[in-house]
Amino acid sequence: MSRIFGTDGIRGLANGLLTADLAMELSQAAAIVLGHGHAKPGVRPRAVVARDGRASGEFIGAAVTAGLASSGVDVYDAGVIPTPATAYLVADIDADFGVMISASHNPAPDNGIKFLAHGGKKLPDSIEDKIQEVYEKREFLRPTGAQVGRINRLSDAEDRYILHLVGAIPQRLDGLTVVLDCAHGAASGSSPDAFRDAGANIHVIGAQPDGLNINDGVGSTHLGPLKEAVIKYGADLGIAHDGDADRCLAVDHTGTEVDGDQIMCILAMAMKDAGKLNQDTLVATVMSNLGLQLALEEQGIRLERAAVGDRYVLESMVANGYNLGGEQSGHVIMADYATTGDGLLTGLMLASRVAQTGMPLSELASVMTRMPQTMINVANVDKAAAKTHPEVLAAVAETEERLGGEGRVLLRPSGTEPVVRVMVEAASHEQARHEAEALVKIVEQHLRLS
Repeated sequence: MSRIFGTDGIRGLANGLLTADLAMELSQAAAIVLGHGHAKPGVRPRAVVARDGRASGEFIGAAVTAGLASSGVDVYDAGVIPTPATAYLVADIDADFGVMISASHNPAPDNGIKFLAHGGKKLPDSIEDKIQEVYEKREFLRPTGAQVGRINRLSDAEDRYILHLVGAIPQRLDGLTVVLDCAHGAASGSSPDAFRDAGANIHVIGAQPDGLNINDGVGSTHLGPLKEAVIKYGADLGIAHDGDADRCLAVDHTGTEVDGDQIMCILAMAMKDAGKLNQDTLVATVMSNLGLQLALEEQGIRLERAAVGDRYVLESMVANGYNLGGEQSGHVIMADYATTGDGLLTGLMLASRVAQTGMPLSELASVMTRMPQTMINVANVDKAAAKTHPEVLAAVAETEERLGGEGRVLLRPSGTEPVVRVMVEAASHEQARHEAEALVKIVEQHLRLS
């Protein structure tokens, strides 16, 4: 069987790829690897289970809970909460592991299962492989009597999480007006409560989940409604979450988008000013804009680049002791307060920086100038040879030499699609497009599949 787990758990069409049977049996496998493999002898392992508001999450959640309890795991049902809240609760109640049922920014028909290790940390590939190995063998535990797991409602899940968030910000938000777009997702309750408790005057959109409208025309993948609302209410800024609220994008008072790179730049500078940015280093992916690197260099901050995917950002952070990292998409990890990307924490910290400095978000974001970028996906080519073919490598080197310090080239095989991505950043859109198109011709000439 091919690998079940993708870059962020298991994700696919609910009742298509992701069936109740799959959810239950994977949970039975996880109970062995993450539960009984971690808990103290003679003590039933404990797991936090939560979900976003998708309709399919109801039956998938029931299947996950059944799989765990039937394997001798005590389940703490946290209900509908964000992914980062689930990660926080695993650590907060010292559970052995956690399960989040969500397909993040995907449309409502999809769903997903994400397992979290002790402490609320994402699983490395090796542990996911162990879970799949147990799942394929179907050698599950079948305790009886008093050894079966019990199911408990974690009724104060949101309150615990919100208290944690509000306690983390360096400056309250009194006097700020903030528009929140909750994507009809998992943050529809917790984000407004957190910002309100932090002192902000809030207006909320995208917070009427019905099980079918998650991410539908709202949230971090559809910023139009947020931009309109910020201008309509004369707000200081707007914050957009995705379906499971592990991401955050922003809009300034003029309705201009502030992307993940700009958010990371603002937070990195704030943490450096406070003496809290470990080793004066930010971790981002190879996709982050060159403008981020140039802006950080001016402030004496180093940019460490990781492979695409928040798990690789986190791996670099853990391995080297860094405490801030993230992606251009707005997935920001603040390791002093969270083990995963947290859209609510990111939004609160960004708003707190506005309150702390008295500067509008537009001015804070202006410290970084985004370099013009062109990305072209090249299909029907040999992805494996993209980083080794001598003529292709020579063309990339020649392009980088022409761009000098005012541009950057990235040639990257996609991890999810049968394409090679050609990305060029340059001083102008015209130059970026011209250089990218020239590289595409070289890639097609030398790597075209017959």
